[in-house]
Amino acid sequence: MNNTQTSTRPATAGATTAPLAVDAVDLHKSFGGTSKGGISKGAASAKTVKAVDGVSLAIKPGEIVAFLGPNGAGKTTTIDMLLGLSVPDSGTVSIYGNTPRGAIARGQVSAVMQTGGLLKDLSVRETLELTATLFADTRPVDEVLERAGIAEIAGRLVEKCSGGQQQRLRFAMALLSDPGLLILDEPTTGMDVEGRRDFWTAIRQDAARGRTVVFATHYLEEADSYADRIVLVRRGRIVADGSAAEIKNLAAGRTVTARLDHADQPALAALPGVDSVSVRAGRISIHTKDSDAVARYLLGHTAAVDLEITSNNLEDAFVALTGDDAPAPTEGH
Repeated sequence: MNNTQTSTRPATAGATTAPLAVDAVDLHKSFGGTSKGGISKGAASAKTVKAVDGVSLAIKPGEIVAFLGPNGAGKTTTIDMLLGLSVPDSGTVSIYGNTPRGAIARGQVSAVMQTGGLLKDLSVRETLELTATLFADTRPVDEVLERAGIAEIAGRLVEKCSGGQQQRLRFAMALLSDPGLLILDEPTTGMDVEGRRDFWTAIRQDAARGRTVVFATHYLEEADSYADRIVLVRRGRIVADGSAAEIKNLAAGRTVTARLDHADQPALAALPGVDSVSVRAGRISIHTKDSDAVARYLLGHTAAVDLEITSNNLEDAFVALTGDDAPAPTEGH
């Protein structure tokens, strides 16, 4: 991917202190129940669902933040409020010191969504040229084509582009206004391994020049590898916020694996501190809070060989902190 230099749009002209890229305070958003006009929506929808229940986010310019959570956790609703697509029931949102819609009007924030937003009968270049007319000031079309790695398909019709190429086109469209804040929803869907790597290399380079990136993804390895900070949400609340290493450390326990034929799973599951036991292709995997005790048992009482003890990965932490068995989110998040 081309490394053309860009100059990320400043937040506010003449500002002496750079405001936060995102300053969201105690956001609440519910659906169902009674409408704002006071008219009931009917018994079938009388129950109010709290999609976002007190989310606060302070994101500095230049940070790359992964916003993660299971389906229904409130990620999309929160992102909609950051983009001004939805108004919070209570709480405030500021993007570079402006309202979300004000920031968008100034070209300070752009979004790359997973689907939609493309006209199939236009070419890649025509799509960018049309999008550029929406802004008073944009980066050159050729520059963003190079930046997104799609210069060689500029003349191709959108309908002829692969899913990964269309996602790169959405990325190029988002770069046109040279935004300070880039919000990405599943940004690498449809890309091959090389394409994903090139995409994140470009994102890292942009962040080094001051661009802020907030992204949601189901590829946890991307969050682990590229995010400066990970925010985990569950049931409308933030349950963890920190670096990948800090998030991993929040999930107690380790995993002990070994090659063991004819493993006695009930006996292993009954060991003190063991959370789960699984067997696949002759290899036993035991998640435990006391890996030393499990290792001693396997080596002293079974025919286990090739034993390994590993710390939690991000997927382990994600499941432990956001799964159905995770403790309920506490007040104040």
